[in-house]
Amino acid sequence: MTIHTATAWVLLASGLIFLLALILGVWKWFAMTGSPEGRAHPYVDVAHRSALLYAFATQLIAVLVELSGWSSVVNATAASVIILLFVGTIGNYIRLGLQGGTDNQMRNPPRGHLFVLLTLIIGEIGSFGVLLAGFVQAQSSVLF
Repeated sequence: MTIHTATAWVLLASGLIFLLALILGVWKWFAMTGSPEGRAHPYVDVAHRSALLYAFATQLIAVLVELSGWSSVVNATAASVIILLFVGTIGNYIRLGLQGGTDNQMRNPPRGHLFVLLTLIIGEIGSFGVLLAGFVQAQSSVLF
């Protein structure tokens, strides 16, 4: 079975994100065993859980890329935007876990935080919308 090149790259990204989640799980376990309360820092936990969720979300993106009616450039671009934002978000959680300084990044957000949030919102929802619309366009005879 042959899949589109963009689909293969998205599946590879999903696998790498899942591998990162497994590694973060080891970090979380060590943090839990070394803590008197038996808990990891909240952002170590969030990094681990978000990587698990984003790995499987990326598989959904791969399916939409494969079944989309848009060009491979459009599909690859939309998928890349989402994946880069996912990885950036996980990276931020890792940074917050390593720093250990806060349990709520929204409490005293750094300057430019609103711009980052708007970028995430527009990039993730917009790119997913493009892929979903491409799926609906290509599969309209089956759907309607």
